[in-house]
Amino acid sequence: MTPHIVTLDGDTDWPGFRQEARTLLARQVPPEDVVWHTRASAAADLFAADDATAPPVATASSAPAHAPVGASASVVPPAFVRLCETVVLHGDPSRFGLLYRLLWRLVHERGLRDDPLDADRVHAQHMAQAVRRDMHKMKAFVRFRSIVQPGEPEPVHVAWFEPVHHIVEAVAPFFARRFTQMRWVILTPERSLRWEPPGAEAGVLTFGPGASRHDAPPADAGEALWLTYYQHIFNPARLKLAMMQKEMPRRYWRNLPEAELITPLTMDAMARSGKMIDAPPTVPARRIAIVEAPAPSLLPVLALSDDPAEALAQLKDATQRCRECPIGAHATQSVFGEGPVGAALMVVGEQPGDQEDLRGRPFVGPAGQLFDRAIAQLGWPREALYVTNAVKHFKFELRGKRRIHKTPAQQEAAACHHWLESEMAQVRPRALVALGATAARALLGRPVAVMKERGQWYTDPHGRQVLVTLHPSALLRADPVHHEEAYAAWLRDLSLASGLIGVVA
Repeated sequence: MTPHIVTLDGDTDWPGFRQEARTLLARQVPPEDVVWHTRASAAADLFAADDATAPPVATASSAPAHAPVGASASVVPPAFVRLCETVVLHGDPSRFGLLYRLLWRLVHERGLRDDPLDADRVHAQHMAQAVRRDMHKMKAFVRFRSIVQPGEPEPVHVAWFEPVHHIVEAVAPFFARRFTQMRWVILTPERSLRWEPPGAEAGVLTFGPGASRHDAPPADAGEALWLTYYQHIFNPARLKLAMMQKEMPRRYWRNLPEAELITPLTMDAMARSGKMIDAPPTVPARRIAIVEAPAPSLLPVLALSDDPAEALAQLKDATQRCRECPIGAHATQSVFGEGPVGAALMVVGEQPGDQEDLRGRPFVGPAGQLFDRAIAQLGWPREALYVTNAVKHFKFELRGKRRIHKTPAQQEAAACHHWLESEMAQVRPRALVALGATAARALLGRPVAVMKERGQWYTDPHGRQVLVTLHPSALLRADPVHHEEAYAAWLRDLSLASGLIGVVA
């Protein structure tokens, strides 16, 4: 019998496959008499074979004379339709034949619906699982790099990815939702995506032809920051190489910047783990004695100097003895603010971290280093700022030998508020920057939804201007995919205060 050749418009032509399968089923064409092609595979076969003796072929529309045309469509389970929508994205050329064979058997073999161990069903489910896994990996492993194009106000973020299956168009809406306000391009060998963020009109998602890996941009400064962060969060004691390779298969490594660190970090893991086990526990520089009951506020009994700088020194010494909340009893030392009296801008964070607690200085840990990087880019000299925290002691919980940051409770922040007010009274800044929700609440006297209110100026109960934005530690905890975008948005927030210290934003 002459085979029926069906040529679909593309590798993911689900509507075309559905229509052709219905037509073939209505005409009672068995699966073994159908040859499925896409336009690309049909063209490849045309140029690959030149056999003058090959038998003539028919298309799906040329049904044999005895076929019962016009038969009513058979009903199949909705789960089978969803399975087909996923399997057509698989890279196996035989997927269309498999799906039509399953459709034929579902109609003619009623028992198949209740046989979960049927070989064809299991094969199709494994293919669907592979497609879903590839879609998940694309969402997880796309890494954007910025390109500044001449004449364009915003950079374009470009990524290169090599999917295993035909998933690009199916995953595109995820990236459009995830990076709505960012101009981006994703290049793959078969298809490319471009997103223009919404302006006067809705955002535009366009598809283009495939690209080469050489079309992707080289590494940038944001990638170097990500590699530094990845290297520092790598925990050799928790290394499970088999599980890591299962979640991050080697075929994706060549397009992941952090992959270059995996081999040296893995090779050094055992030695580093041994050093961690042998290392003695960290001994704080000084331990404040624990008292049985909180002491009353020390501020009313302080006779502050008329010299603001000397008064700040007296306040700093007094915070070492503060027991108005439990935090002070367990910290190494208080961490008071730093900066000049009369600073135009006071920057207020949440509380000291582990490094600040040990060194007695604000913003010297990882978040402080990111803060220093940001103000350097903005042209703010740190010595011109007064930098402090809403809470003066480090709140933490012990996990083994590590001290893990814990957010201060509202009562603890309130107990420390008079120290912050005293600082502001001596420094007398023209404006303040609140980094994070704890600092914003302490300054404005109300709960603050930082993500909604960031990048805006507000007036505190004393008439002082307060700019609200994120704490730098929030950027360090964010999804690495968003690091560059989040950092740029944070810089834009901070730049609103540039005019206060003589810097043109």
